[in-house]
Amino acid sequence: MVAVLTRIFGLQNIELAEDVVQDAFAKALKEWTYAIPENPAGWLMTVAKNKAIDTVRRQRYQKEFAADVAPLLKSEYTVQPVIDKLFMETEIQDSQLRMIFACCHPALNEMEQIALTLKTCSGFSIDEIARALLSNNEAIKKRLQRARQFIADEKLQFDIPLGDDLKTRLDTVLNVLYLLFNEGYNSGSKETLIRKELCEEAIRLSVLVTENKFTSYPKSFSLVALMSLLASRFDARLDENGEIILLQDQNRSKWNYDLINTGLNYLNKSAEGDEICEYHIEAAIVAQHSMADNFEETDWNQILELYNVLVQINPSPVVSLNRAIVVGKLKGTAVALKVIQSIDGIDKLIEKNYQFPATLGELYSQLFNYKEAKSYFEKAILLTNSPAEKKLLQKKMNNLLNIEKQ
Repeated sequence: MVAVLTRIFGLQNIELAEDVVQDAFAKALKEWTYAIPENPAGWLMTVAKNKAIDTVRRQRYQKEFAADVAPLLKSEYTVQPVIDKLFMETEIQDSQLRMIFACCHPALNEMEQIALTLKTCSGFSIDEIARALLSNNEAIKKRLQRARQFIADEKLQFDIPLGDDLKTRLDTVLNVLYLLFNEGYNSGSKETLIRKELCEEAIRLSVLVTENKFTSYPKSFSLVALMSLLASRFDARLDENGEIILLQDQNRSKWNYDLINTGLNYLNKSAEGDEICEYHIEAAIVAQHSMADNFEETDWNQILELYNVLVQINPSPVVSLNRAIVVGKLKGTAVALKVIQSIDGIDKLIEKNYQFPATLGELYSQLFNYKEAKSYFEKAILLTNSPAEKKLLQKKMNNLLNIEKQ
């Protein structure tokens, strides 16, 4: 709704668009007290459209609306037809894509681009944006304020860029969509580990990117492939009590093989051209797991080769950690520990990111060093906010305690 309204009002009037949407939701809260309409989304869109028509009619001589539709909004006779057209399904999808690219304007710094897009296009809360960007709430609020002020002052256009400008923005757009998917796949929410609606939204928006002739690059297809392959595991990742089931223990009959095939098809499409990005490699890694009939038949040699490429493209500590786990599958736990200990800044990472002490705890338990394992598990529990992850780590600690008692 915000995307379509911004298509009408212009990006410089984004707060006006948000006000109209809030009015529509306020009206819903009042009128849906006794009965929710059969098509809630359609009801909201209709209310927002009517509010937009009223707003334009009241303010068409005072405000500067979107440059390409402003002339058509000056006439009483063209206001409603123009706005009706922009609320059609095809225009809605195009407006959403435009909004993503508009928010990822290169005149803003990358963190401001990502924060603005997550807030405006995906409805992230300040808390969720701060978690995604490893920042704090006050810093995110300031970034959003600066971004919106800059948009208003510079009157940025609400267009999908072309040529080199498109390539400049596309990487950030894909990064935003990946962050949106990750928040759904491993949610920081206290209610659930998986927020399917966020993953579905990320996939839907990513598919829109692949369907636009200006943005259908191999990297775009590879991101859809990665998301689809990961999303195929949803029904196998949690048990009936909402507790995490690790990959090696998952019932693969619960995997969604239609989604796996979709992911593999997108991965094949992404192979066109000579460009390889991190999404290509990550999708190929997940594909290796998806094609194995069971955990024991996983091709760890192939996965290690892929990680060797990924660590060159994206030499992040988390990638190095995951590579070390694969090394352990092939060369033993002691070797994996040495690889982890060689990661740059490992001491600080252990104190900040739960994945590092959680992995070390698992590796030390495999070496029967239960004291060291328990220490790392305790640290990991303190660092994660996810109840499901805390439960899993606590379960591992309890297993160690039971072994010690025996």
